[in-house]
Amino acid sequence: MPIAATNPAPKKKRSLLPLLTVVFLVSYALMTMLIVEQGAAIQQQHNLIQVLQADSMQLWAMKGKALADKVSHDRAQGKNAPMTQAPETHKTEKSQSHAGKAAKPQVQLPPVPAADLGDQRRVLITL
Repeated sequence: MPIAATNPAPKKKRSLLPLLTVVFLVSYALMTMLIVEQGAAIQQQHNLIQVLQADSMQLWAMKGKALADKVSHDRAQGKNAPMTQAPETHKTEKSQSHAGKAAKPQVQLPPVPAADLGDQRRVLITL
């Protein structure tokens, strides 16, 4: 019997290309979902800011109306309104603050010794 040389069938090399393609597609899908969710979160924050701004404006309007009602009620009872007195006291406080600043003595710093001055030729000037 003749002995036949048996050549084993060459093994196929497994390529990682299909696996890498699947991993890439999954990561791309996850990144897309992340971007969509971030956009939704940003939109919700924008809406919340608008609602809070509207509430804040309503609150300030109610406070202003309450103050105006109080002033008109005080005037109706013959009391001086605090709003008419506020500018006068404000001017007085301003003049007092300027007077206090002028009366403050200036702090004199001692002279800097010559040894502490740096050599101007070696000073690094950058823009």
